[in-house]
Amino acid sequence: MLRKGELQSRKQKISSAKRGEPLELSPEQERLLKEGSYGERKALELLIALGDVYDASKLIPVTSVHISGASYKTIGDPGLRFLSEICEGCRAKVKSTVNPIGMDRERFHEMRVSEEFVVKQKEIIGYYESLGVLDSWTCTPYLIGNRPGLGEHVAWAESSAVIFANSVLGARTNREGGPSALASSITGLTPDYGLHKEENRKADVLFELEFDLEEKEFAPLGSFAGEICGARMPYFKKLSATEDNLKTLSASLASSGSVSMFHIEGLTPEWELGLKEECESVSVDRKDLEEIADSWNTEDDPDLVAFGCPHCSTAELGKLADMLKDGWKGPELWVCTSRAVCENIPETVQLINKHGKLLCDTCVIVSSVEDFSSTIATNSGKASTYLPTLCKQKTMFADAETLVRRFQ
Repeated sequence: MLRKGELQSRKQKISSAKRGEPLELSPEQERLLKEGSYGERKALELLIALGDVYDASKLIPVTSVHISGASYKTIGDPGLRFLSEICEGCRAKVKSTVNPIGMDRERFHEMRVSEEFVVKQKEIIGYYESLGVLDSWTCTPYLIGNRPGLGEHVAWAESSAVIFANSVLGARTNREGGPSALASSITGLTPDYGLHKEENRKADVLFELEFDLEEKEFAPLGSFAGEICGARMPYFKKLSATEDNLKTLSASLASSGSVSMFHIEGLTPEWELGLKEECESVSVDRKDLEEIADSWNTEDDPDLVAFGCPHCSTAELGKLADMLKDGWKGPELWVCTSRAVCENIPETVQLINKHGKLLCDTCVIVSSVEDFSSTIATNSGKASTYLPTLCKQKTMFADAETLVRRFQ
C-alpha cells in the first residue's frame, strides 16, 4: 500500500520500468499524474503499472465500473486503510456500482452481526459514498441499471459479473481486481489489453452437450467447464438458456476457474467470433454434472437455507414467493438481492419476509454466517464452492424448488 511519501519514488519506478516502450499517456493523463489529488495520482499510477505488466500501449476510457472489495469480512483493516488513502479528494468519473457488503444496512441485527463489524462496515460504506458511487451493494449491477451495451469498454471486478458483461451483454472488460476497478472509477480509464481487444475474444474449448440441460444443471455445468478451462474461454453448443440461467452459469464458471467470457452458439451476441484454430473439444455427459452436484453435498441437515448468490432477479424472487405460498417449516431462510430490485415488488417482498429474511446489500458468502451456522443448503454453485473455505460451512446443494418443497 502506498503512503504519501512514497509517491515520487513510485513514479520513478514506473518510469524506469517503462523506459524503452512507455505506455502512451494523453496530455490530460500526464496532467493528472502531476497535478491530480493524491488519490487520483495513486489511481493512475496503479493503472499504468497494470498496463506495464500486460504490455498495454495506452489507457482507454470506460463508460462504467463495478468495484469489488466492500465487505469488512473480505478486506479487513488493510482494505479500510487503502480506501481511506485512495478516496481522498476523489470522485467517481463514471457510473460506478459496488459489490455486496457484509450485512444488510437495515437488518444487520437480525443477521447477528457484531457491533465491531457494523462500525467497520459503515466506515467502508462511507468511503465509497464519498466517491459518489451508486447506492448499489450488489454482485448483479446489470440488474439495477449498470448494464453496458455491445462493444462498450468497462472496468468490472466481481468475477461472475465480468463473465456476464463480456458474454451476455457483449461489453468489454478484463477480470479486474478491487483496487484496479476502484482506480478506473476514479480516473475513468483502464489499460487497453486482453478482452478489450477483439482478437482475444475467441474461444479455446468447445463443449458439446448430448442432452437438453435442465435448470438445476447450469451451476454444475459452469463448475465442470471452469475446472477444465482454467483461464481459457469456453464455447458451448446445443445449449438453450434464459438470462437467469446465464447468470447462474457465469457465477459457477467464475468460482471454479479463471474464466472471463464464454460463447453459446446462436445465443450470445459475439458467438460468431467462434473458436481459435487450435482448440480442445469436450463432450459433456449428464453423469459429469451429477458428480459435481454430489461433491457439493457434504451434509443434509442445514442450519440455514440461502438463495441469491448471485443476487436474485425479479423473476427469481417471484418464483420463490409463489413456492412459499405453501408455507415454510424449515431452518432459517435467507434470500439475498439488491435493494433496487425490491423497490417495485412489495407483495413479493412481503411474502418472502413472512417465511424468511429477504436481505439486501449483502450475500451469505461475505457475511459472518460462520458465527452461528455450520451447514448451509443452497441452490448456488458459487456458494457451494466458496462456503467451505470462506465461511467454514458444510453444504447441501439442490435446485430452489427441491429445497423449498423439502422444508414445507
